[in-house]
Amino acid sequence: MKFDILLAIAETLEERKQADPDKSYTAKLFHDGLDSILKKIGEEATEVIIASKSGEKEAIIHEIADLWFHIMVLLKHHGYELKDVIQELERRFGTSGIEEKTNRTK
Repeated sequence: MKFDILLAIAETLEERKQADPDKSYTAKLFHDGLDSILKKIGEEATEVIIASKSGEKEAIIHEIADLWFHIMVLLKHHGYELKDVIQELERRFGTSGIEEKTNRTK
């Protein structure tokens, strides 16, 4: 399975940060700022929950893709890259969630 699409999306998002908000949905999100991005993530997360409750594979996959996209917009808004999240996941890999929580509270 290829994950190149995530890198392509990340590159496009970087370009859209400077694009005309009247011509691009993504540019408008960036232009409208953090609150708009967070609102959209909240909406998409709710739609993931609803789709999951329905049990319909196509709806679940569609809504998760929407959520991931908007999460990627949030990362770009803050100036972070996919590699930052990947590195954090790699750091956590093989560690119990209980251990991770304990280590964060120390």
